[in-house]
Amino acid sequence: MVEISFFHLKTRSVEEALPKLLELSLSRGWRVVVQTATESRLRALDDHLWRYRPESFLPHGTRGDAAPQTQPVYLTVTDENPNGADVRIFVEGVEMAPLLAGDAAPRLRAALLFNGDDEEELQNARAQWKTLRDAGQTLVYQQQDESGRWVEKAREPKATS
Repeated sequence: MVEISFFHLKTRSVEEALPKLLELSLSRGWRVVVQTATESRLRALDDHLWRYRPESFLPHGTRGDAAPQTQPVYLTVTDENPNGADVRIFVEGVEMAPLLAGDAAPRLRAALLFNGDDEEELQNARAQWKTLRDAGQTLVYQQQDESGRWVEKAREPKATS
């Protein structure tokens, strides 16, 4: 079963948090799909990932690039998973549940990044947590502290001791 993380952004934006999560995934040898709800957000993230830090290189591609199956990080607005992703990251409130049971499902982890200051994204995340919890999924809720570090705040099912 895939572990599903909810990353509650409080002190940083998606543009600041996503590259670090992608770098961590790549350092573990994982392939990633990032799914947005809109083409405009996909294009903005694609552009951002090419220039977010001049001294680094974060290899990624989109449908418009050659050989999507070889992309370490693939950005999409659909349920495709051409690189056989280990991790699938959802932004803009993309609903995770339908994609976790089919061919688009990641092999290891799924994550939703959401802005806690955006009431619509917050309500969407709460609704998705409830749906996935009720479906018996393994969930982890992480929130940024003031320094931007992730702090685990909740886990389902709860650990028994």
